[in-house]
Amino acid sequence: MFLGLGKRLPECAYDHQERYFIEELTFADAEAILAMLHELCPHVVDGLLPVWVRNLAYRLVLLQRPDEPGLMREAAENLWLHGPDWDDVADELKRRADALEAD
Repeated sequence: MFLGLGKRLPECAYDHQERYFIEELTFADAEAILAMLHELCPHVVDGLLPVWVRNLAYRLVLLQRPDEPGLMREAAENLWLHGPDWDDVADELKRRADALEAD
C-alpha cells in the first residue's frame, strides 16, 4: 500500500482495519497516543499516519491534557504544516499556550 510521495508502507502480517485502530485510539491514554505519534511520525513533515489520524490523535491528547503548552504547540505545528484549513485552530492553540505560560 502506498502513502503517497513514493513511500511504501512496510508489509505486515496483521489485519489492519481502521475501525479497530480508531477504537483503540479513542480509548487510549495520552501517553500511549503520544508514543504512537512520535514513533510513527518522528518528523512533522512525514510519517506513517494520514494527516486526519494525526489531527484526531492530537485532539484526543489535548482533551486529556488541556493545560499543557508544549502539547498545544506540538499540535499547532502539525496543523500548520498540513494545510491552511486548520491555521486558525493552530493559531488559537499557540495563543492558549502563550497565555498559560504567561500566568
